[in-house]
Amino acid sequence: MSETGLGRRELLGTAGVTACGLALTACGAGGAQAKPSLKGKVLAKTAEVPVGGGKLIEDLKVVVTQPAKGVFKAFSASCTHKGCTVSTPKDNVIRCACHGSEFAADSGQATKGPASAPLASFQVKVEGDGIVVA
Repeated sequence: MSETGLGRRELLGTAGVTACGLALTACGAGGAQAKPSLKGKVLAKTAEVPVGGGKLIEDLKVVVTQPAKGVFKAFSASCTHKGCTVSTPKDNVIRCACHGSEFAADSGQATKGPASAPLASFQVKVEGDGIVVA
């Protein structure tokens, strides 16, 4: 027994629990950073988003589409397969050049694998000539 009255196993167990706790605290504190809210952010001008196509806003990792005249949608530009950035939409399809996944420009649903999950979507509205995150 040690001077503290704890045996070797108890001391090792306590040290292990403490180390795990510190590791978890470190991961929680500095690992993932919260993304700033896009609410109220103007993503693009309506004239910049063609019908049946879209616009990739690389710095925000967002893709805006206009699947039908006057209908605007916005999705995360990160492919749900491996996180590659998708390309600018064409022919109402959002494509990922990394592995060939395709997504519907009106819903973000995966239509061709390997991705099977839909792109995360953002609610948008038109204010003046801007497409704004609602």
